[in-house]
Amino acid sequence: MMYAQEPRVIIALDFKDELSTLLLVDQLQPDLCRLKVGKELFVRCGPSLVNKLINKGFDVFLDLKFHDIPNTVAAACQAAADMGVWMVNVHASGGRKMMEYAREAIDKSDHKPLLIGVTVLTSLSRLDIAEVGLDIEPAIQVSRLAELARDSGLDGVVCSPLEVSNLKQQLGQEFCLVTPGVRPAGAAIGDQQRVMTPSEALSAGSDYLVIGRPITASSNPIQALNDIISEC
Repeated sequence: MMYAQEPRVIIALDFKDELSTLLLVDQLQPDLCRLKVGKELFVRCGPSLVNKLINKGFDVFLDLKFHDIPNTVAAACQAAADMGVWMVNVHASGGRKMMEYAREAIDKSDHKPLLIGVTVLTSLSRLDIAEVGLDIEPAIQVSRLAELARDSGLDGVVCSPLEVSNLKQQLGQEFCLVTPGVRPAGAAIGDQQRVMTPSEALSAGSDYLVIGRPITASSNPIQALNDIISEC
């Protein structure tokens, strides 16, 4: 299976309500971008909003980062597949059994979204992960978890663009790499720690770029998206 089909930009819909979300989405086109629904928006608006986005023709990345006992995660992935989302993710740190159960649940579904593992959050520095007992460089932990995700049958991982080149060499071109921590040149990095520009990330081997505030907080979000696409 080949990834990185157009469109390659996934817009993070980090809004607090459905109205604000749809005001932006109604200005977008499914052939220009995909959409990411995260925890806050999903908790506030639920599956009905996801269904509306899908019905508008958009591929939806349901970014809920499932991490629980294997049966619970499998059931959640089944529910996501039944919703018709394009991509769903789990925390790779949940372990092999959890990820294998998630894979099996999706494989049994009529609709089969991409199943992606979260490695190390791009907001975490080396000091941050040391405080939770991992006194190693983030890239080492990313490599371990990405290999475990591949061996557990996942389609790819979420990682920092700074880790993309090494992961492509380690795991092969077919393993899908989804990268937050992407900021256009001159944009504020916000709470991200390990960042690249869109062109740098794609050159390194990123398949899909997750970009939020540089588009959604822009005074002209459509122009911001088009500028990023042009840079890509």
